Amino acid sequence: MADADRTPAAAATAPVRGRWREIARQSNLLGADGTLASTIFAEMSALAARTGAVNLGQGFPDTDGPRSILDGAVAQILGANNQYPPGRGVPALRRAVAEHQRRFYGLEVDPDTEVLVTAGATEAIAACVMALVEPGDEVVTLEPYYDSYAASVALAGAVRRTVPLRFPDYRLDVDALAAAVTPRTRLVLLNSPHNPTGHVLGRAELEAVARVAVEHDLLVVTDEVYEHLTFDGIEHVPLATLPGMAGRVVTISSAGKTFSVTGWKVGWVVASKEVVDAVTTVKQFLTYVNAGPFQPAVADALALGDDFYTGVATRLQAGRDALVEGLLDVGFTVSVPQGTYFVVADAAPLGYADGLTLCRELPERAGVVGVPVQVFHDDVEAGRSLVRFAFCKRPEVIADAVARLKALHRG
Repeated sequence: MADADRTPAAAATAPVRGRWREIARQSNLLGADGTLASTIFAEMSALAARTGAVNLGQGFPDTDGPRSILDGAVAQILGANNQYPPGRGVPALRRAVAEHQRRFYGLEVDPDTEVLVTAGATEAIAACVMALVEPGDEVVTLEPYYDSYAASVALAGAVRRTVPLRFPDYRLDVDALAAAVTPRTRLVLLNSPHNPTGHVLGRAELEAVARVAVEHDLLVVTDEVYEHLTFDGIEHVPLATLPGMAGRVVTISSAGKTFSVTGWKVGWVVASKEVVDAVTTVKQFLTYVNAGPFQPAVADALALGDDFYTGVATRLQAGRDALVEGLLDVGFTVSVPQGTYFVVADAAPLGYADGLTLCRELPERAGVVGVPVQVFHDDVEAGRSLVRFAFCKRPEVIADAVARLKALHRG
């Protein structure tokens, strides 16, 4: 081919091969025509921006974390701590994570060999799944599920099997969990407090997971990013604290949700040395390292007093109560969440059989954005009329959203 023919237009027509299509398919991002669709979060955020709607879709706070944490990060940046941190994370943060596990859960963790700092929990999940399963292996997870779980399983070339949690109580069906495990199962991917449902797995449910894991010799990856955000006195119980489980549990958490710094993307993995070595092998070829100046600030944040942790949960519970009351007043049926940032509401009593259709119309009809729960399901019908709303917003924002939603009565 002549050089004159090597134009950008010609290059753009070259076929794009690889696993992206399968990843998009398993993540519900592949359109019927084979093209890549935007995530539901991108679609809903764009609708919010275009219409000026109150965005209760994506789960991030509209206020920053404590000033002391922010000042700590600024001091690190101005103090020239802006180059690559150590591969497993700065020692101060790894020690702080280990102390956090001891302080809140009585777990003894070696910060040098059993803690890995990651680019948020999302990278931790991907690195864990890719490190711990092989192509063709099966990964069992709860459904509805956080959307990155499907993508991580697809990246690993594994097969996703789900255990449904049903509206409105979302309790774990122990028999369904046992039935989901096959001889090809290698990993259980668990999330509690659970996104998107807000359910906090109780001790009896966790004991059932432990029995299955021991019986089938499985590792369990637990996504606990909302660990400090539980309500009504409900206790978050880490699976690793159950008898005999510390050695087969891989615990993931992060700073973003607890400290309202979701953009910092600082997470961590706590597991046995052998597991951390394996996950590190993958992680170093994903982001290598991350968030150098933020890691020491997060270390300081983890040492904040109990009043901080209880204060965060108390403020969020007030937001939950205001939103739940408002949704009930509008006419939704509501599952009252025990934790997280989110409440799931059924729009069927308002005459909306399809939550996706409602969410696409809601910005124009009522000036509010939510997220359809069906996108987190393999069994779309199980979440067909359900919508997830975020309450990690200022009280006046929640009040405004509730007032706007009352327009549905007049729709």
